[in-house]
Amino acid sequence: MLTVRKSQDRGHADHGWLRSFHSFSFAGYYDPEHMGFGNLRVINEDRIAPGTGFGTHGHRDMEIISYVLSGELAHKDSMGNVKGIPPGDVQRMSAGSGVMHSEFNHAQGQSTHFLQIWIEPNVRGIAPSYEQKTFTDADKRGTLRLVASPDGAQGSVLIHADAALYAGLFDAGEAATLALDPARKTYVHLVRGELQVNGALLSGGDAARIEGESALSLAQGRDAEVLVFDLAA
Repeated sequence: MLTVRKSQDRGHADHGWLRSFHSFSFAGYYDPEHMGFGNLRVINEDRIAPGTGFGTHGHRDMEIISYVLSGELAHKDSMGNVKGIPPGDVQRMSAGSGVMHSEFNHAQGQSTHFLQIWIEPNVRGIAPSYEQKTFTDADKRGTLRLVASPDGAQGSVLIHADAALYAGLFDAGEAATLALDPARKTYVHLVRGELQVNGALLSGGDAARIEGESALSLAQGRDAEVLVFDLAA
């Protein structure tokens, strides 16, 4: 079964310095029908205005992934990490027993556009940790590149969760398939462009929830960038 949720049906918040779309209930947006999917809890599409950002705040017992689309995200945390996250990098922070961090856009005249993703961990109270890796456009062109997994397979970042995340870029005749376990859940988030997902046409910001299926088929992309989550039921 495949269920499409359109981009415009997401929650939306405009704080001036931050414009955000929420795929699932978050902060002031609450929808009991969209509290998460499997162990995927948050996908926020955020745009941070120049010279602004999230001040120091805390997290615990959550796997947090940042996926930057344009601009650069400046990260600083209580583990001593001071990093810039450009487009193409995947950042993973395991909050574990507790971590403080901030995220800013220090660029002048350019907003930072990124996805903030939270996945519920399968182990709690661990020491917090940080990882960041680069995945080029060539790595993702016409294929689903594993970028996060429970065992760091294929050079992906390691997450402490029963989940895997793939990223892909599709245009013209490019296509890909992925075998699915029908007992698990699959969530497809189209970042931009257009893409057919098991025959259903998605546009930028749309998502597809997939349950009980044995295969995922991606085709007919037009400047498409897509994230695919393999999730615990």
